[in-house]
Amino acid sequence: MKAIWNGKIIAESDKTINIEGNQYFPENTVNQKYLNKSETHTVCHWKGLASYYDIVVDSKTNKDAAWYYPEPKEMASKIKNYIAFWKGVEIVS
Repeated sequence: MKAIWNGKIIAESDKTINIEGNQYFPENTVNQKYLNKSETHTVCHWKGLASYYDIVVDSKTNKDAAWYYPEPKEMASKIKNYIAFWKGVEIVS
C-alpha cells in the first residue's frame, strides 16, 4: 500500500492495518520529512485520543491530513505506532 499526496509517496508498506476503511501505516514506513505536528486532537469512543499531522509537500500544506493514536485504548492497541491518512491523500495498492 502507498499513501500519495501532491505527487509524493508519503508512506509505503505491505503491513498496513485496515480499520473502518482506513489504512494505518507503520510509523517507520512513513516519510517523516512530509509531516508537521498539528495542535489538533479528536476523541474516538473506542480508539482514544487522536493526534494529527499536517502534510507538507513542495510548500503546499494539507492540514490535519494524517492522524495517529499515541496511546490507543486497549481495543485499538494494535494501531499504536501507526499513522492513517485522509483529506485527499490517495491510498493505492
